[in-house]
Amino acid sequence: MEKTPTHSTRSFASDNNAGVHQEILEAIAWANQGHVVAYGDDPHTRSAIKKFEEHFGPDIAVFFTFNGTGANVLSLQALTKSFQSVLCSAYAHIYTDECGAPEKHTGCKLIPLPQQDGKISLESLRHAYHGIGDEHHSQPRVISITQSTEMGTVYQPEEIQALARFAHEHDMFLHVDGARIANAAASLGQTLRQATRDLGVDVLSFGGTKNGILGGEAVVFFQPGLSRDFLYLRKQSMQLASKMRFIAAQFEALLTNDLWRHSAEHANRMARLLEKEISKIQGIKVVWKVEANGVFAQIPRHSIDKIKQRYFFYMWMEEESIVRWMCSFDTTEDDIRDFAQVVAEAVKG
Repeated sequence: MEKTPTHSTRSFASDNNAGVHQEILEAIAWANQGHVVAYGDDPHTRSAIKKFEEHFGPDIAVFFTFNGTGANVLSLQALTKSFQSVLCSAYAHIYTDECGAPEKHTGCKLIPLPQQDGKISLESLRHAYHGIGDEHHSQPRVISITQSTEMGTVYQPEEIQALARFAHEHDMFLHVDGARIANAAASLGQTLRQATRDLGVDVLSFGGTKNGILGGEAVVFFQPGLSRDFLYLRKQSMQLASKMRFIAAQFEALLTNDLWRHSAEHANRMARLLEKEISKIQGIKVVWKVEANGVFAQIPRHSIDKIKQRYFFYMWMEEESIVRWMCSFDTTEDDIRDFAQVVAEAVKG
Protein backbone atom coordinates (compact mmCIF):
# COMPACT_ATOMS: atom_id res chain seq x y z
CA MET A 1 0.00 0.00 0.00
CA GLU A 2 1.44 3.35 -1.06
CA LYS A 3 1.64 6.08 1.51
CA THR A 4 1.30 9.71 0.60
CA PRO A 5 4.15 11.70 2.17
CA THR A 6 3.14 14.42 4.56
CA HIS A 7 5.13 17.62 4.96
CA SER A 8 4.98 19.86 7.98
CA THR A 9 6.51 23.19 8.86
CA ARG A 10 10.07 22.82 10.05
CA SER A 11 10.27 23.11 13.80
CA PHE A 12 12.50 25.33 15.91
CA ALA A 13 11.85 23.27 19.04
CA SER A 14 14.88 21.00 18.79
CA ASP A 15 17.48 19.71 16.37
CA ASN A 16 16.15 16.32 17.50
CA ASN A 17 12.99 17.15 15.56
CA ALA A 18 14.83 17.37 12.25
CA GLY A 19 14.88 14.53 9.76
CA VAL A 20 17.85 12.47 8.67
CA HIS A 21 20.50 13.81 6.32
CA GLN A 22 20.21 12.29 2.86
CA GLU A 23 23.83 11.08 2.92
CA ILE A 24 23.14 9.31 6.21
CA LEU A 25 20.10 7.58 4.73
CA GLU A 26 22.21 6.47 1.77
CA ALA A 27 24.82 5.08 4.16
CA ILE A 28 22.16 3.04 5.95
CA ALA A 29 20.92 1.68 2.61
CA TRP A 30 24.49 0.86 1.60
CA ALA A 31 24.99 -1.09 4.82
CA ASN A 32 21.72 -2.95 4.29
CA GLN A 33 23.21 -5.66 2.09
CA GLY A 34 23.66 -9.29 2.98
CA HIS A 35 24.51 -10.72 6.38
CA VAL A 36 27.34 -9.66 8.68
CA VAL A 37 28.30 -10.72 12.18
CA ALA A 38 26.21 -8.99 14.85
CA TYR A 39 27.15 -6.84 17.86
CA GLY A 40 29.86 -4.83 16.11
CA ASP A 41 32.15 -7.52 14.77
CA ASP A 42 31.57 -6.37 11.21
CA PRO A 43 33.42 -4.38 8.54
CA HIS A 44 31.10 -1.36 8.82
CA THR A 45 31.83 -0.90 12.51
CA ARG A 46 35.56 -1.38 12.00
CA SER A 47 35.52 1.17 9.18
CA ALA A 48 33.63 3.68 11.32
CA ILE A 49 36.12 3.28 14.16
CA LYS A 50 38.93 4.00 11.71
CA LYS A 51 37.15 7.24 10.83
CA PHE A 52 37.11 8.20 14.49
CA GLU A 53 40.84 7.48 14.65
CA GLU A 54 41.40 9.72 11.62
CA HIS A 55 39.68 12.59 13.44
CA PHE A 56 40.82 12.04 17.02
CA GLY A 57 44.11 10.22 16.55
CA PRO A 58 45.22 6.66 17.33
CA ASP A 59 45.13 4.99 20.71
CA ILE A 60 41.48 5.73 21.42
CA ALA A 61 38.58 3.44 22.23
CA VAL A 62 35.21 3.99 20.55
CA PHE A 63 31.86 2.43 21.48
CA PHE A 64 28.47 3.05 19.88
CA THR A 65 25.26 3.52 21.85
CA PHE A 66 21.65 4.23 20.98
CA ASN A 67 21.17 7.63 22.57
CA GLY A 68 22.77 10.53 24.40
CA THR A 69 21.60 9.57 27.87
CA GLY A 70 23.09 6.12 27.35
CA ALA A 71 26.39 7.63 26.20
CA ASN A 72 26.53 10.03 29.15
CA VAL A 73 25.56 7.50 31.78
CA LEU A 74 27.99 4.87 30.52
CA SER A 75 30.81 7.42 30.26
CA LEU A 76 30.32 8.39 33.89
CA GLN A 77 29.85 4.80 35.00
CA ALA A 78 33.18 3.84 33.45
CA LEU A 79 34.95 6.59 35.42
CA THR A 80 33.39 6.27 38.85
CA LYS A 81 32.59 4.15 41.86
CA SER A 82 29.34 4.62 43.72
CA PHE A 83 30.87 6.56 46.63
CA GLN A 84 32.23 9.20 44.25
CA SER A 85 30.59 12.27 42.77
CA VAL A 86 30.27 14.17 39.50
CA LEU A 87 30.58 17.97 39.44
CA CYS A 88 28.46 19.65 36.76
CA SER A 89 26.45 22.76 35.98
CA ALA A 90 23.10 23.14 37.70
CA TYR A 91 21.66 23.31 34.18
CA ALA A 92 23.60 20.31 32.83
CA HIS A 93 21.57 17.87 30.79
CA ILE A 94 22.80 15.02 33.01
CA TYR A 95 21.41 16.86 36.03
CA THR A 96 18.12 18.26 34.74
CA ASP A 97 16.98 16.18 31.76
CA GLU A 98 17.98 12.56 32.22
CA CYS A 99 15.39 11.54 34.81
CA GLY A 100 18.00 10.63 37.41
CA ALA A 101 19.58 8.02 35.11
CA PRO A 102 23.18 9.01 35.97
CA GLU A 103 22.51 8.67 39.70
CA LYS A 104 20.55 5.42 39.27
CA HIS A 105 23.14 3.65 37.15
CA THR A 106 26.37 5.04 38.63
CA GLY A 107 25.20 5.24 42.24
CA CYS A 108 27.09 8.55 42.35
CA LYS A 109 25.98 11.90 43.64
CA LEU A 110 25.69 14.64 41.01
CA ILE A 111 26.72 17.96 42.55
CA PRO A 112 25.26 20.98 40.72
CA LEU A 113 27.48 24.04 40.46
CA PRO A 114 26.60 27.68 39.76
CA GLN A 115 26.91 28.60 36.11
CA GLN A 116 27.41 31.75 34.11
CA ASP A 117 25.98 31.66 30.59
CA GLY A 118 25.82 27.88 30.90
CA LYS A 119 29.45 27.44 31.94
CA ILE A 120 31.02 26.38 35.21
CA SER A 121 34.13 28.13 36.48
CA LEU A 122 37.31 27.16 38.27
CA GLU A 123 36.09 29.13 41.27
CA SER A 124 32.94 27.02 41.55
CA LEU A 125 35.02 23.85 41.22
CA ARG A 126 37.38 24.91 44.00
CA HIS A 127 34.41 25.65 46.23
CA ALA A 128 32.88 22.20 45.57
CA TYR A 129 36.12 20.26 45.94
CA HIS A 130 36.17 19.43 49.63
CA GLY A 131 35.79 16.54 52.04
CA ILE A 132 38.63 14.67 50.36
CA GLY A 133 39.46 11.54 52.33
CA ASP A 134 36.50 12.08 54.66
CA GLU A 135 34.36 8.95 54.72
CA HIS A 136 31.25 11.04 55.39
CA HIS A 137 31.51 12.85 52.04
CA SER A 138 31.15 11.60 48.48
CA GLN A 139 34.51 11.94 46.76
CA PRO A 140 34.69 14.16 43.64
CA ARG A 141 35.86 12.10 40.67
CA VAL A 142 34.52 13.62 37.45
CA ILE A 143 33.96 17.10 36.08
CA SER A 144 31.29 16.96 33.39
CA ILE A 145 30.65 19.85 31.00
CA THR A 146 28.35 20.25 28.01
CA GLN A 147 29.78 21.60 24.76
CA SER A 148 28.03 23.51 23.34
CA THR A 149 26.21 24.38 26.55
CA GLU A 150 22.54 24.16 27.45
CA MET A 151 22.37 27.95 26.91
CA GLY A 152 23.76 27.77 23.38
CA THR A 153 27.12 29.19 24.40
CA VAL A 154 30.51 27.62 23.73
CA TYR A 155 33.40 27.03 26.11
CA GLN A 156 36.55 28.64 24.74
CA PRO A 157 39.59 26.33 24.36
CA GLU A 158 41.45 27.92 27.25
CA GLU A 159 38.42 27.43 29.52
CA ILE A 160 38.32 23.70 28.82
CA GLN A 161 42.09 23.43 29.24
CA ALA A 162 41.82 25.04 32.66
CA LEU A 163 39.05 22.67 33.73
CA ALA A 164 41.05 19.67 32.50
CA ARG A 165 44.13 20.87 34.33
CA PHE A 166 42.16 21.24 37.56
CA ALA A 167 40.70 17.76 37.12
CA HIS A 168 44.02 16.08 36.50
CA GLU A 169 45.80 17.94 39.31
CA HIS A 170 43.12 16.61 41.68
CA ASP A 171 43.04 13.01 40.45
CA MET A 172 39.80 13.58 38.55
CA PHE A 173 38.59 13.14 34.98
CA LEU A 174 37.00 15.58 32.52
CA HIS A 175 33.95 14.28 30.67
CA VAL A 176 32.30 16.22 27.87
CA ASP A 177 28.66 15.79 26.96
CA GLY A 178 29.16 16.47 23.27
CA ALA A 179 25.60 16.14 22.03
CA ARG A 180 26.41 19.27 19.99
CA ILE A 181 30.20 19.04 19.91
CA ALA A 182 30.10 19.45 16.12
CA ASN A 183 28.36 22.81 16.48
CA ALA A 184 30.92 23.94 19.06
CA ALA A 185 33.93 22.84 16.99
CA ALA A 186 32.49 24.50 13.89
CA SER A 187 31.83 27.70 15.83
CA LEU A 188 35.43 27.78 17.07
CA GLY A 189 36.95 26.79 13.73
CA GLN A 190 38.48 23.71 15.36
CA THR A 191 38.84 20.12 14.33
CA LEU A 192 37.10 17.56 16.49
CA ARG A 193 40.41 16.60 18.05
CA GLN A 194 41.37 20.21 18.75
CA ALA A 195 38.02 20.72 20.47
CA THR A 196 38.40 17.72 22.78
CA ARG A 197 41.45 15.49 23.08
CA ASP A 198 44.02 18.24 22.60
CA LEU A 199 42.41 20.25 25.41
CA GLY A 200 42.74 17.46 27.97
CA VAL A 201 39.31 15.85 27.72
CA ASP A 202 39.35 12.25 28.98
CA VAL A 203 36.01 10.93 27.74
CA LEU A 204 33.63 12.33 25.14
CA SER A 205 29.97 11.56 24.53
CA PHE A 206 30.01 12.22 20.79
CA GLY A 207 26.64 13.31 19.46
CA GLY A 208 25.25 12.26 16.10
CA THR A 209 21.48 12.46 16.42
CA LYS A 210 21.35 16.26 16.65
CA ASN A 211 23.54 16.57 13.56
CA GLY A 212 21.61 14.52 11.04
CA ILE A 213 21.92 10.91 12.22
CA LEU A 214 18.84 8.70 12.50
CA GLY A 215 19.81 7.39 15.91
CA GLY A 216 23.18 6.78 17.44
CA GLU A 217 25.83 8.28 19.71
CA ALA A 218 29.38 7.26 20.53
CA VAL A 219 31.53 7.15 23.64
CA VAL A 220 35.16 8.02 22.90
CA PHE A 221 37.89 7.31 25.44
CA PHE A 222 41.13 9.20 24.91
CA GLN A 223 42.79 6.95 27.48
CA PRO A 224 41.80 3.45 26.32
CA GLY A 225 42.63 1.97 29.73
CA LEU A 226 39.58 3.76 31.12
CA SER A 227 37.35 1.62 28.91
CA ARG A 228 38.52 -1.71 30.31
CA ASP A 229 35.09 -2.86 31.47
CA PHE A 230 33.00 -0.86 29.03
CA LEU A 231 31.91 -3.81 26.89
CA TYR A 232 30.20 -5.32 29.92
CA LEU A 233 28.76 -2.03 31.15
CA ARG A 234 27.25 -1.32 27.75
CA LYS A 235 25.62 -4.75 27.52
CA GLN A 236 24.35 -4.60 31.09
CA SER A 237 22.87 -1.17 30.40
CA MET A 238 20.96 -2.39 27.32
CA GLN A 239 22.94 -0.11 24.97
CA LEU A 240 24.54 -2.85 22.85
CA ALA A 241 23.10 -2.86 19.32
CA SER A 242 22.83 -6.26 17.69
CA LYS A 243 22.73 -4.79 14.17
CA MET A 244 25.44 -2.30 14.99
CA ARG A 245 26.46 -1.85 11.37
CA PHE A 246 23.52 0.51 10.89
CA ILE A 247 24.69 2.86 13.64
CA ALA A 248 28.32 2.57 12.53
CA ALA A 249 27.55 3.29 8.88
CA GLN A 250 25.88 6.54 9.87
CA PHE A 251 28.95 7.70 11.79
CA GLU A 252 31.25 6.74 8.93
CA ALA A 253 29.18 8.96 6.64
CA LEU A 254 29.06 11.78 9.18
CA LEU A 255 32.86 11.74 9.53
CA THR A 256 33.54 11.52 5.78
CA ASN A 257 34.19 14.60 3.63
CA ASP A 258 33.47 16.87 6.61
CA LEU A 259 29.73 16.20 6.55
CA TRP A 260 29.71 16.75 10.34
CA ARG A 261 31.23 20.21 9.85
CA HIS A 262 29.09 21.29 6.91
CA SER A 263 25.87 20.32 8.70
CA ALA A 264 26.91 22.03 11.95
CA GLU A 265 28.13 25.18 10.20
CA HIS A 266 24.83 25.47 8.38
CA ALA A 267 22.80 25.07 11.59
CA ASN A 268 25.00 27.66 13.33
CA ARG A 269 24.63 30.07 10.43
CA MET A 270 20.84 29.71 10.51
CA ALA A 271 20.86 30.47 14.24
CA ARG A 272 22.78 33.70 13.61
CA LEU A 273 20.27 34.64 10.93
CA LEU A 274 17.41 33.88 13.32
CA GLU A 275 19.04 36.08 15.94
CA LYS A 276 19.33 38.89 13.41
CA GLU A 277 15.71 38.63 12.33
CA ILE A 278 14.11 38.44 15.77
CA SER A 279 16.35 41.19 17.12
CA LYS A 280 14.44 43.52 14.83
CA ILE A 281 11.24 42.81 16.76
CA GLN A 282 10.51 45.29 19.52
CA GLY A 283 9.87 43.55 22.85
CA ILE A 284 12.20 40.58 22.26
CA LYS A 285 15.60 40.24 23.89
CA VAL A 286 18.21 37.61 23.03
CA VAL A 287 19.57 36.69 26.46
CA TRP A 288 22.77 34.73 25.67
CA LYS A 289 25.34 34.96 22.93
CA VAL A 290 24.42 32.91 19.88
CA GLU A 291 27.56 30.81 19.50
CA ALA A 292 26.15 27.53 18.21
CA ASN A 293 22.76 26.57 16.76
CA GLY A 294 20.42 27.80 19.47
CA VAL A 295 18.76 31.15 20.16
CA PHE A 296 17.43 31.88 23.64
CA ALA A 297 15.09 34.83 23.84
CA GLN A 298 12.97 36.58 26.41
CA ILE A 299 9.61 37.23 24.81
CA PRO A 300 6.34 38.82 25.95
CA ARG A 301 4.28 36.24 27.79
CA HIS A 302 1.15 37.01 25.79
CA SER A 303 2.85 35.99 22.56
CA ILE A 304 3.77 32.45 23.60
CA ASP A 305 0.47 30.69 22.93
CA LYS A 306 -0.01 32.60 19.69
CA ILE A 307 3.35 31.47 18.34
CA LYS A 308 2.68 27.91 19.50
CA GLN A 309 -0.45 27.79 17.34
CA ARG A 310 1.97 27.62 14.40
CA TYR A 311 5.26 26.44 15.87
CA PHE A 312 5.97 24.19 18.82
CA PHE A 313 8.96 25.15 20.99
CA TYR A 314 10.17 24.79 24.57
CA MET A 315 10.02 27.23 27.42
CA TRP A 316 13.50 27.37 28.95
CA MET A 317 12.94 29.50 32.03
CA GLU A 318 9.22 29.77 32.67
CA GLU A 319 9.40 32.42 35.37
CA GLU A 320 11.47 34.72 33.16
CA SER A 321 9.59 33.95 29.93
CA ILE A 322 12.77 32.74 28.22
CA VAL A 323 12.31 30.36 25.31
CA ARG A 324 14.65 28.21 23.25
CA TRP A 325 14.65 28.11 19.46
CA MET A 326 16.97 25.63 17.74
CA CYS A 327 18.18 25.44 14.16
CA SER A 328 19.15 22.26 12.32
CA PHE A 329 21.14 21.03 9.34
CA ASP A 330 17.99 21.33 7.20
CA THR A 331 16.75 24.75 8.37
CA THR A 332 16.40 27.18 5.46
CA GLU A 333 16.49 30.96 5.23
CA ASP A 334 12.83 30.89 4.21
CA ASP A 335 12.05 28.93 7.38
CA ILE A 336 13.74 31.66 9.42
CA ARG A 337 11.85 34.50 7.73
CA ASP A 338 8.49 32.75 7.99
CA PHE A 339 9.05 32.03 11.67
CA ALA A 340 10.23 35.57 12.41
CA GLN A 341 7.09 36.94 10.78
CA VAL A 342 4.87 34.74 12.94
CA VAL A 343 6.79 35.85 16.04
CA ALA A 344 6.51 39.53 15.09
CA GLU A 345 2.74 39.26 14.57
CA ALA A 346 2.29 37.45 17.87
CA VAL A 347 4.34 39.99 19.81
CA LYS A 348 2.44 42.86 18.26
CA GLY A 349 -0.77 41.21 19.44
